[in-house]
Amino acid sequence: MTNLSIRETLEKRELQYLSDIATKSANSAGRKIEEKKSDLRTEFQRDRDRILHSKAFRRLKHKTQVFLSPFDDHFRTRLTHTLEVSQIGRTIARALDLNEDLVEAISLGHDLGHTPFGHCGEGVLNNLVEGGFHHNLQSVRVVEVLEDLNLCNETIEGIRTHTWGFEPTTPEGKVVQLADKIAYINHDIEDSIRAGVISESDLPKDCIAYFTSNQSKRLNKMIQEVVNNSIGKSEIAMSDEAWGYTTKLRDWMFQNVYIDSPAKFEEKKAKRVIEELFYLYIDMLKPMCAEDKIVRIVTDYISGMTDRYAVEKFKENFIPNGIKCGTKDDYLFKLAKIID
Repeated sequence: MTNLSIRETLEKRELQYLSDIATKSANSAGRKIEEKKSDLRTEFQRDRDRILHSKAFRRLKHKTQVFLSPFDDHFRTRLTHTLEVSQIGRTIARALDLNEDLVEAISLGHDLGHTPFGHCGEGVLNNLVEGGFHHNLQSVRVVEVLEDLNLCNETIEGIRTHTWGFEPTTPEGKVVQLADKIAYINHDIEDSIRAGVISESDLPKDCIAYFTSNQSKRLNKMIQEVVNNSIGKSEIAMSDEAWGYTTKLRDWMFQNVYIDSPAKFEEKKAKRVIEELFYLYIDMLKPMCAEDKIVRIVTDYISGMTDRYAVEKFKENFIPNGIKCGTKDDYLFKLAKIID
């Protein structure tokens, strides 16, 4: 007979079975505000649940991944991208005996601060805001300030360092950093082919030869490369050869899809939406807020918008409406009298 709670049993299991380099929830650096521990869930499980139930997470379903407001329901959104990152990350974590719950929490939270209209929107705010705008840092702001989720230090650090150029402090954070790249390279290729922007045969021939031309097999090979090259090591990484081809494929996508392609034709309009709203809200807040706070408030507000909400606010403020009169159904009744 044991007196351990379910959470303590799970923590004990982590200590017993996870890799030596894995981040154990029992050893977490904790939260900014100390809380009573759950009887059922580990600390990283609680983080995952808080992110999943956040308002920012729900808004991801109407934020652009690459193709702005696509009519076709099968194109990725920021939400489906996030779920694919989580799936890939969990697969890698389980294979390497890392902390799957921490990987899932970081994955689900990594893009909470992303702007409407994808990286186009991020670029506009980056130009408008002194000091720039970076969605990974905004994601941290979402969980720390705007929704005040009081997450564990490891989860917050994983969210902050998921983009390239940052160095994750845990192996789980490194897994998410790789999973993010693997996810968007592969699903953006699939979406671009669906949109008719590229065809599979357009991809670099040496990359096709290495990864194959099949979407599912290419994705699986990238995941396998991370797992096979990281087992028993303290460093989580692809082999140099695999990473070289992955990077080449990513660079090719930037040149042929992300920067200048039919996928980007609507971006000038999207940029104008964000710019006009930005200056509008700056002017609106001047009479009521200290000047040093205004840009921060407006940046938080606009970056949290979905694509369609931003468009609606633009229409509301910049597109003229005709005079609205109360409509009547007189003609309906007139027709009823004249038509047998």
